[in-house]
Amino acid sequence: MAHDHSAHADSHAHDHLHEAHDHSTHAHSHQGHDHGLPRSARALTWALAITGGFLIIEAIGGWYAHSLALLADAGHMLTDVLSLALALAAMRASGWSADARRTYGYHRYQVLAAFVNGLLLLAISGGILLEAAMRLMQPEEVAGGVMLGIAAIGLVVNLLAFAFLHGSHENINMRAAIAHVIGDLLGSVAALVAGVVILTTGWSTADPLLSALAALLLLRMGFQLTRQAGHVLLEGSPEHLDLSGLESELIAAVPGLASVHHVHAWSIAPEQPVMTLHAVVREAISGDDVIAAISAFLKSRHGVTHVTVQVERVGCDEPCR
Repeated sequence: MAHDHSAHADSHAHDHLHEAHDHSTHAHSHQGHDHGLPRSARALTWALAITGGFLIIEAIGGWYAHSLALLADAGHMLTDVLSLALALAAMRASGWSADARRTYGYHRYQVLAAFVNGLLLLAISGGILLEAAMRLMQPEEVAGGVMLGIAAIGLVVNLLAFAFLHGSHENINMRAAIAHVIGDLLGSVAALVAGVVILTTGWSTADPLLSALAALLLLRMGFQLTRQAGHVLLEGSPEHLDLSGLESELIAAVPGLASVHHVHAWSIAPEQPVMTLHAVVREAISGDDVIAAISAFLKSRHGVTHVTVQVERVGCDEPCR
C-alpha cells in the first residue's frame, strides 16, 4: 500500500480524533457515569436487598416448616440473587478508569455479566421445562393453598424489585438483570393462577402447564440476551450499522473522499460502537478536513463516537476488505 505522508496524516488523524472524541466522550461519560450509573447501581442494590431478604426469610421458613416447596422456591431465588449481585459487581467494575492493560476501560464487564446472566436464564427455563414435563407424565398432588401464599408474597417482592429497576435500560447488563426479575414475576403470576385453579377446580395439571408457559417466555428472553452479548464479545459489527452501504454514504457526504476500505466496526458495549477505516482522498483536499467530516458524519448518522481514520492518496494495492 502506497501513501504520501502517511505517518503525518495518521498523526493528524489521531490528534484530531482524540480532540473530537474527548469532547464527545466526556459528554457521554458525564451523562452515563455521573447520573445513569449511580442511579442504576442504587436500583440494583435495592432490588438485590429485597430479593436477598426474601430469600433468607423463605429459606428459614422452609427449614422450620419442613416445606420442600418453600426450599425449592428459595433455591430459585438464590439464582436471581446471584444474577443481581453479578450485574451490580460488573456495573461497579465498568466505572474503573482505562489503564495500560485495558486501554478501552472495563465496560466489557457488563457485557460479560449479561452473557452469563443470559446463560443462567436459559438454564433456569430449561430446568423448569424439564420439571414440567416430568410433572405432566407423573402428576403429583399440589398444595394449592401453600402455593398461593408463596406466590402472593413472591409477586409482591418481585414487583418491588421491578419497580426499582424499571426505566434502567441504558445497557445490556441492566436489561439482563431486569429479565431475571421479569422471569420471577412470570413465575409468581403462573403459580398464583395455578394455585387459584387448583383450589377452585382441583385440576393440578394447571401447575406444570402454566410453569411451562412462563419458562418458554423466559427462554426467549435468555436467548435474546445471550445472542446480543455474544455478538459484542465476538467483536461483531454493531447491529444498527450497515457496512455494505457505508462507503457510498461517506462518499456522498464527505467532499474530497474518493473511496474507503479496510472498514472495521465493533462495539466495546452495544451503546459504544467503535470503527477504523482507510480513506482515499484527492490530492487537493486536506486530510484533516476529510477526517473531521468523516468523524462528524459517523457520529451524527450512526452514533459512532470513536473512529480512527488512516488517510491515503492512492487506493490500496491488495484485496480491500
